[in-house]
Amino acid sequence: MIEEGMTRIGRFAPSPTGPLHAGSLVAALASWLDVRAHGPNARWLVRIEDADTERCLPGMGDVILSQLAACALVPDEPPVWQTTRTPHYEAALEKLKAAGLAYPCGCSRKDIDEALARRGIAHTRHGERVYPGTCRGGLHGKAARAWRFAATTFQQAASNGPLHWQDRRLGAQQQDVAREVGDFVLKRADGPWAYQLAVVVDDAEQGVTDIVRGEDLADNTARQILLQRALGFPTPSYLHTPLVLGPDGAKLSKQNGATPLRTATPAEALAALDGAAQRLGLAATAADSAAEALAAWVPQWRDLYNSRP
Repeated sequence: MIEEGMTRIGRFAPSPTGPLHAGSLVAALASWLDVRAHGPNARWLVRIEDADTERCLPGMGDVILSQLAACALVPDEPPVWQTTRTPHYEAALEKLKAAGLAYPCGCSRKDIDEALARRGIAHTRHGERVYPGTCRGGLHGKAARAWRFAATTFQQAASNGPLHWQDRRLGAQQQDVAREVGDFVLKRADGPWAYQLAVVVDDAEQGVTDIVRGEDLADNTARQILLQRALGFPTPSYLHTPLVLGPDGAKLSKQNGATPLRTATPAEALAALDGAAQRLGLAATAADSAAEALAAWVPQWRDLYNSRP
């Protein structure tokens, strides 16, 4: 919960798997505007989420920071890189283990699919692979492949029902994590830390109060709130922005060939920002620079999303 008078802190946390594109700029601009709308003492942070080193490209974090700077989106503190934060994730995992809320899992994806099939549940290509709890009572002779959060146990002890939260754009939300997700991975078999644990630890330790990100991440919110509660962290406010879709109607992403932002000149950067702002429901700009446009959009954002100082 955000207390009155608390310093408001927002963040933009891209993964360096490719340069920023139109969709990621929408999230970056929205998070920046939300912070600035909360008053002069609020702070905007950038975190490079490079924990999954196999997917990240060398030097791409610096490319993203250069693109942001070209758009006058400059963080108020030096950027944080997840690859420097391993001890913090290890400490969080040990805390969950000590509380009986993390356990080793020896299941492969094939094992999980077969267990689900025995229950008459077919995994769809883009659907959630709901973990059936096979290793919750022990590895049964298998080698550990991952650590999982005992979400089912924790949820049942807390409320035994769906988790409810309020999104500042999408409104009332709920998810039954135990039924719709199951016990999810904290650390994967190949070594990298899972997104869910890393983002929760980073947001808490950076003091993030307001999370503004793309709507495709809304489905992660319930898992992250459960982890926040299990670790004794505060829960930020959430706002999920509209997605930019590609010609095929799917979310624009690096994986489906999204065109990198053109920010080589001030005019290109301003045009990219203008497109992102209009996707957020803001007026097209008549400003001569990115900085002027950003300043004009702050009060518009405040009116749209009630971001008061």
